[in-house]
Amino acid sequence: MHYPSRIVKKIALGLFLGISLISLSLWVYAGNKTPNPWTADEIRLIESLHIENLPKAPANPSNSVSKNLLAEKLGHRLFFDPQFSKNGQISCATCHQPNNFFTDKQTKGSGIGSSSHNTRSIVGSAYSPWLYSDGRKDSLWSQALSPLEDPNEHGSNRMQIARLLNNDENYRRVYQSLFGPLPDISDLQRFPKNAAPIPGELGLAWRAMSVQDQKLINEVFVNIGKAIGAYERLLIPGPSRFDAYVNALKKNDLKSQSILLNDSEIRGLRIFINKGNCINCHNGPLFTNDEFHNTGVISSPRDLPDKGRIDGIRKAKKDIFNCMGIYSDDQRKECDELEYARIDQPELLGAIRTPSLRNIESTGPYMHSGQIKTLTAVIEHYNQAPLSMIGHNESEPLRMSRFERRDLVAFLKTLEAPLSTNFLWLEPPSENQ
Repeated sequence: MHYPSRIVKKIALGLFLGISLISLSLWVYAGNKTPNPWTADEIRLIESLHIENLPKAPANPSNSVSKNLLAEKLGHRLFFDPQFSKNGQISCATCHQPNNFFTDKQTKGSGIGSSSHNTRSIVGSAYSPWLYSDGRKDSLWSQALSPLEDPNEHGSNRMQIARLLNNDENYRRVYQSLFGPLPDISDLQRFPKNAAPIPGELGLAWRAMSVQDQKLINEVFVNIGKAIGAYERLLIPGPSRFDAYVNALKKNDLKSQSILLNDSEIRGLRIFINKGNCINCHNGPLFTNDEFHNTGVISSPRDLPDKGRIDGIRKAKKDIFNCMGIYSDDQRKECDELEYARIDQPELLGAIRTPSLRNIESTGPYMHSGQIKTLTAVIEHYNQAPLSMIGHNESEPLRMSRFERRDLVAFLKTLEAPLSTNFLWLEPPSENQ
């Protein structure tokens, strides 16, 4: 059938306009719309995340050497020294690798054996009242002790550690400058070659010792943890591209803002503080509230569901190395976080400590057992908010589009930055340090 040319032109024009409108709709739907200006409330939230709000790392009253330079140097050496492990090959830095922001990029930490959990970054941990994903430790120094005797990590024991200190002239000299004389443990009848209050032969040897001798060894062991804690307190995150954007926002420097973050990253930031509800838990300059939340993360294959905080707080309360224990240097025992912590409440079942999001792109895989491999998959998990295997998932489905999820990931990648820590602390110490 032959149509007059004017009709053909009208049909063509209609098709062109229709296709153009569809294309424009897709372009807007795809999240390519230029972001709207920030509201005053949004600016307030964004500025609350600025790293300049981060105060100097606090001293820990339970660790009297937490700001002592000699303790920091001793802890630095201990952190990188593999001889404090059962096989002489595992150090703290084996899993907490400085070039990976003190993680190891593995699903679960790998020492003498395989750890039950993912290796969390310890950068900025001095600001947290709780350590480990379940918060079973309440200080850096107390946390530092656990891997030393864990059979899957260092696999050492406190008696072996005391002997190593006694037998090494440099360690002995520095230790005694800080903490006073090391006990004489040459009598093998009183002090077995290896002993610790853990199951098996080491436990039998430990229980054969007098309570007084056990306390002498415990004090040496604790002091090693306090030195390592003093070193770890120095690991502080640095300002990222996001923080530079906040500076530009404060100055109303529109040109710098447009250079520092692109439209996708700005849209992602808006999602972070609004629709994504991310800021509810990931808030403050470290992007964490240091609280515990059940977000319905599925356990790793062959792993039982992690009970999380409900077990962690019980362990923290019973720990002889906690803030209120006899090995704490806090004479006033002002341990409000520990004393008033919630315990045995249903919402603690399966609840895991909120991690910092700084340098999140470089510290995967994610979640407490490395169950999720990519940031994209993490955002998808929160978008769906599946039922929890244990306890109740407090998250709600976010119903974000694919393009919104893309923008949110783009924003999270703006939190990458070198540490605000002297590079000398990020390498193994030299012989003359």
